[in-house]
Amino acid sequence: MNVIAIIPARYGSTRLDGKPLLDIAGKPMVQWVYERAKKAKLIRDVLVATDDKRVMSAVERFGGKAVMTSSSHRSGTDRIAEAAGSLNADVIVNVQGDEPLIEPEMIDEAIKPLLAESSLLISTLKTKIANEEELKDPNVVKVVTDREGFALYFSRYPIPYERERSQKSEVRSQKKNIHYKHIGLYIYRRDFLLQFAKMKPTPLEDAEKLEQLRVLENGYKIKVVETKYNSIGVDTKEDLEKVRKLFTNP
Repeated sequence: MNVIAIIPARYGSTRLDGKPLLDIAGKPMVQWVYERAKKAKLIRDVLVATDDKRVMSAVERFGGKAVMTSSSHRSGTDRIAEAAGSLNADVIVNVQGDEPLIEPEMIDEAIKPLLAESSLLISTLKTKIANEEELKDPNVVKVVTDREGFALYFSRYPIPYERERSQKSEVRSQKKNIHYKHIGLYIYRRDFLLQFAKMKPTPLEDAEKLEQLRVLENGYKIKVVETKYNSIGVDTKEDLEKVRKLFTNP
């Protein structure tokens, strides 16, 4: 099966302008993401989809592949859908361009369900919430799943909500793995990705600002694979400094 990873890399950002090119340990962030994605065993090729020639030039300088896409896209999903439209691929992997710590094994873990079951259209990852700070942080998206590992809901709110919550119950909930963080790595059947990009935004998506809810609201299932790995998305200057320190002192 032909599996291709696409990294959406928009130059402009409300909080970190030029984010794909920000330096981390001597390399632009997009290069770290690209090189880690290339190491995934189940991926045949990796491509950066960008809206800026500066990003395209940077990718070409380190020997990567990049394509120009429209600057009017509302989301990374729309950007990779444009790039996927001209590709001969069965499965498209959306590797976020601000995840320089993504582990290649995480990518393979998320791909495997689609290779094993032809009826699956989309899969993603979850990992255990590490601490109370993550649980309360609206930038850390939470996910709850059914017993077969399909998403029931994604939220910025701490879900599930524990009605009788105390310090002891917090410890118990961690041991029972009640709370999970969603890791924004998406694996799509190419045809479904193109279909999804044409769907109109939905009420829950608009409320939470989480486009994966559009999939659920339209009646489709998302397979959620648990991973032992974690990752840090670079959304703020604080995130950037945290990641830089991890590269300096692994």
